[in-house]
Amino acid sequence: MSTLRDLAEEHTQLRPADIDHLHRIAGDWQLLSDLSFADLLLWVPVDAEGSFLCVAQVRPTTAPTAYQDDQVGRIVGGPEVSHLDVAYGQGRIWREGDPVWYGDVPARHEAIPVRLRTADGEAGEVIAVVGRDTNLSTARTPSQLELNYLTTADDLAQMIADGTFPPPRHPGETTSAPRVGDGLVRLDAGGKVTYASPNAQSAYRRLGYASHLGGEDLAKLHRRLAGDPLEGTDAGNAILAALRGEAPPRREIDARGATMLTRALPLMPAGVPIGALVLVRDITEVRRRDRALITKDATIREIHHRVKNNLQTVAALLRLQARRVSMPEARIALEESVRRVASIALVHETLSMSSDEAVEFDGIVDRVASAATEVAATEQTVGMRRRGSFGVLPAEIATSLVMVLNELLLNAVEHGFPPAAEAPAPGPVPLAGTPPAAGTPSTAAAPAVGSPTAGGTARPEADRVLPVVTEPGPVAAPLVVVSAHRFRKQLHVTVADNGRGLPAEFDAERGGRLGLQIVRALVTGELRGTIELRNGTEGGTEAVLVVPLVRS
Repeated sequence: MSTLRDLAEEHTQLRPADIDHLHRIAGDWQLLSDLSFADLLLWVPVDAEGSFLCVAQVRPTTAPTAYQDDQVGRIVGGPEVSHLDVAYGQGRIWREGDPVWYGDVPARHEAIPVRLRTADGEAGEVIAVVGRDTNLSTARTPSQLELNYLTTADDLAQMIADGTFPPPRHPGETTSAPRVGDGLVRLDAGGKVTYASPNAQSAYRRLGYASHLGGEDLAKLHRRLAGDPLEGTDAGNAILAALRGEAPPRREIDARGATMLTRALPLMPAGVPIGALVLVRDITEVRRRDRALITKDATIREIHHRVKNNLQTVAALLRLQARRVSMPEARIALEESVRRVASIALVHETLSMSSDEAVEFDGIVDRVASAATEVAATEQTVGMRRRGSFGVLPAEIATSLVMVLNELLLNAVEHGFPPAAEAPAPGPVPLAGTPPAAGTPSTAAAPAVGSPTAGGTARPEADRVLPVVTEPGPVAAPLVVVSAHRFRKQLHVTVADNGRGLPAEFDAERGGRLGLQIVRALVTGELRGTIELRNGTEGGTEAVLVVPLVRS
């Protein structure tokens, strides 16, 4: 289904400002629909023949709809839209005429012209018509509540015709609450309550006001009820602002352990202030859940912080033990354990500063990559580069993936290049996006998964160049590239180097090194993904991981 903007731009000559005003009406007209007990349809003229196009529709939550089928996108003309013609041409609300039938449903037609006020505050031309169609199949003598709803609806309808409804929306506010059914209070021009719905009475009772609201000065009542004097002043001032014709932001009142959300709207039919409409909603349970979630989030962050501290303590103890071990093999094993524990601690450190159980993974990869070049037992200086972005990953993926990348990066740095005595003099590493000079071997190793040569779709990504020291020479300096991109709800990662490649007798499935055993176990187990170790098409080695992002 096309949107309001799509339909208006395709079929009409309305200006962007006109369409924006229609959007504001459609964003706030559930209030008018519920007060009217009627469907609202937004009609715009589409040709000189008098045809109209329906670009938006809303059904009431307080009464049965007059239309079983959606009317958006429908173009009508002739006698069927005569009431729309009158409202559009004469610029007045049309309420004449006999009921019409939609199948077995009798309905009453009304038409409200829509104006957009000019920059100097004058009423502009009519740009559209709101059709108000009421299902009459359940017609009966209206109650006091219904009479007050209908009276207020007529005032708001006149304000649409004047161009003063809906009021400007405040930043960050939505139109979802409070609604008519949550609680409605109508005030006269002096701020006294002339009507309060039963739900509104119940909401004020939870704040500690047991009497009937009729005749009360609502601004003063809000100041008395609020537990916080500043909060009460703000809530009272919002009522006074609405009585002056302004549209104040929503306010909350806390008293006796209960919380009530209020929204005050001015009533100014024909530009004359006659009072205000106050919608109220008891949100005590909502705020209680919010506080519980905030407490839970703080607790989870504290847990991650303590886990990080404990892991750092474990790493420090292993480091101390490594210094006191005389056997080189044991010392190397302990140092590798220190690096593995430290990489997991990085994830928990990031989670301890996050508001949810997800981490921005690029920064973690950069830190792990830099650490790999600093602590690896190698005689050569190896550069690190990240291509693409990992994005935000959930904690259960990030914790295992950082261990995998730590092992792969260390393996590439320590075992991917020949000893310095055997290696040729290194040359400069080209920056990201800079092609190598003629006759210079490529430093990108093999194309990442998703490139045209790998059978996927290429994605241009900015490279992240990590610190590297280079010396001039004819051969590219040792380099490890970590590439990442997302494709079909999967994360594709490649760790490639431009070193000497895998030995001919290498068997990934039977490799005896603990690091590769950890990688295989984590990828196929915790991450439920796949990994392939292979020689690159342009030399060197690459490890290709595919990790599903949707957990079943």
